Amino acid sequence: MKTLHALAAAAVLACALGTAQAQSVRPEVGKPLQQANELLRAGKAKEALAKVREADAVGGKTGAEQIMIDRMRAAAAQRAGDTGSAIQALESLYPKVSGNDAAQVAEQLAFAYSQAKDWGKTGQWIAKAQAAGSNSAQLKQLQAYVQGQSGDYGAIAKEAAAAVAAAEQAGRRPDEGDLLRLQDAQARTNNTAGQTATLEKLLTHYPKKDYWGIYLARVQRKSGFSDRFALDVMRLKLATGNLTKTEDFMEMAQLAIQAGYPTEGKAIVDKGFAAGALGSGAEADRHKRLRDLAAQREADAKASIEQRATEAAAQKDGNDLVQVGYAYVTMGQADKGIPMIEQGIAKGGLKRPEDAKLRLGMAMLQSGKGGKAKAVQTLRSVQGNDGAADLGRLWALHANQAG
Repeated sequence: MKTLHALAAAAVLACALGTAQAQSVRPEVGKPLQQANELLRAGKAKEALAKVREADAVGGKTGAEQIMIDRMRAAAAQRAGDTGSAIQALESLYPKVSGNDAAQVAEQLAFAYSQAKDWGKTGQWIAKAQAAGSNSAQLKQLQAYVQGQSGDYGAIAKEAAAAVAAAEQAGRRPDEGDLLRLQDAQARTNNTAGQTATLEKLLTHYPKKDYWGIYLARVQRKSGFSDRFALDVMRLKLATGNLTKTEDFMEMAQLAIQAGYPTEGKAIVDKGFAAGALGSGAEADRHKRLRDLAAQREADAKASIEQRATEAAAQKDGNDLVQVGYAYVTMGQADKGIPMIEQGIAKGGLKRPEDAKLRLGMAMLQSGKGGKAKAVQTLRSVQGNDGAADLGRLWALHANQAG
């Protein structure tokens, strides 16, 4: 809140000084106010307050003079840390102004009451300021803080969602702060679906490693998301820099080998050793055994893949063609693998046709064959509620971010 307090003090001061310079007053009022102005600029708030009291002691003041005195008193009191006096001066001033001035004074009162930690009054003056037309970023920041203090996360979510929607409708990128506030409020109100959607917007507009990590940790817990996509999620973690732990490298390598992609498994093990996540510590021997296993399985797969491709082509359905085709891609032979996946899709009879489209899009993306635009189009065409569509959309998003 220190930043908010500083903004409040600056706003009150700017308003007071601007008014003092713009209005014509009698010398007996104007002179001490000008001196208060100079003292405030010099950082001498208490001395400035004394000069304000001197101006206020003059008899027969006009309405305009009293307004100027109240403004300067509020500014000096705010700078002096006398929140009570600032509130008193601003509340005296509020009924005497209208229009933009009223909105500004109401906003200043909201900040002043926040310094006094009177959240009820703060909320009331925020509402008055907004009703009068104030829509400053500082006021929105204060409103979010107050709502958080009161635990009104439903209100935070509503306000942040409105800000995000307004930006999207205007064709602008939503503010990162609004998205973060919305995501946090959704988490606190157990709006799991909403939180996932907001995290995806954060990924879309602010593709940071941390946001990818948070989203990928959540996506597997999404209702209906199939366990068979565990390897696919880890592939995305690797691509976004979120695969760093020893156990993650071990698990991903094992999953790749079990899925029939030992070349990919060996590449993961090698990355783990290169990163220092594998090959040391109490489990170093186990890591080396996994590396040896991956190398042996890779050699066996390379020796048998042409025969497997021939057998797959002879099958009535395209399931084996898709599997062997993607294995070719992982071996760096996309020129053989991608046509096989396409043939498998065309042949039909697939157990999971959307999985096949996902593999095709990933193969095109990883190999560069067919162009990024076509790969992204294929990935975005993946349908279903079991996780395949989520993965296709995420790979497409990552591809566009990668340039």
